[in-house]
Amino acid sequence: MSNPLLKDSVFQTPVRNAEVMTVSGTINKSIILWVLLAAGAFYSWTHPSIITPLTLPILLGGFVLAIISSFKMNLSPFLSPIYAVCEGLVLGVISIYFEKSYPGIVVNAVLLTMCVLFCMLAAYKTGMLRATPRFKKVVILSTFAIALVYLIDLLMGAFGARGFNFLSDSSGLGIIISLIIVAIASLNLIIDFDLIERGAQYGAPKYMEWYSSFALMVTLVWLYLEILRLLSRTRN
Repeated sequence: MSNPLLKDSVFQTPVRNAEVMTVSGTINKSIILWVLLAAGAFYSWTHPSIITPLTLPILLGGFVLAIISSFKMNLSPFLSPIYAVCEGLVLGVISIYFEKSYPGIVVNAVLLTMCVLFCMLAAYKTGMLRATPRFKKVVILSTFAIALVYLIDLLMGAFGARGFNFLSDSSGLGIIISLIIVAIASLNLIIDFDLIERGAQYGAPKYMEWYSSFALMVTLVWLYLEILRLLSRTRN
């Protein structure tokens, strides 16, 4: 989940005698991170026996890197590429699991994620969807609510209790809930686009290109995982 990583204040740091953030620079950094993520996912996909036992340590390592990056944004140029590789390795393992259970699901999930990305970008550029204060409040609160539900479900499972049935339900209710979560993840992209664009307008420090690319990647990874879950439920 991404939006907590992107706040107005992080773009308003005054810059003197230094390069500033640009939209094109952010796009270039995003491409670099996605190439690294894809490389990690490909290696994990082709070497599952090596990566699968290391999934938990890699996941924890990536989480630590994400936390450090969110507080030490100037380190993003160094930490974001490492995080992208870690994220790719973990996504490769997760994707293998879904692909074995539902052949062809990974390609469909990747294509749908790309379609959502371009549709949200088009909606933002044409003004169909705008990141108004009310829009931001609703989307961010919904995102935190989803994160809280996932956290509670994870803790319940860790202590041997039965988690929320609707998170694993493949009935009509489960599919509807999954669709709602996918929609909220998609709307997060509008806020990301808005904050990146305004960051460039504010003349934020150059390293914010890496930070913004990192945050956008978090949103897209979340969206991909939710689409995987949705497609698996429709298969059932």
